[in-house]
Amino acid sequence: MKNTVTFTSALPNDIITLINDYSKKLKIPKSKLISNAVKNYIYELKRQEYIQSFKRAKNDPDIVALSEEGLNDFLELINK
Repeated sequence: MKNTVTFTSALPNDIITLINDYSKKLKIPKSKLISNAVKNYIYELKRQEYIQSFKRAKNDPDIVALSEEGLNDFLELINK
């Protein structure tokens, strides 16, 4: 079974130039360069979502109480 899907997309000329330049510089296919760039971008988006979820959680009284309760249980375990 094929691992790749072919798609067509339009990109600005300056981006294409950068892709071509770095593909040659790094000696990797353009498709691999684009794939790596998209993976890194999506990883960063997920990381930012994770950070935002913690920022929201710190202002949620129920989450704070649950965390403090869990911390108290942990402290009881390690102090035995």
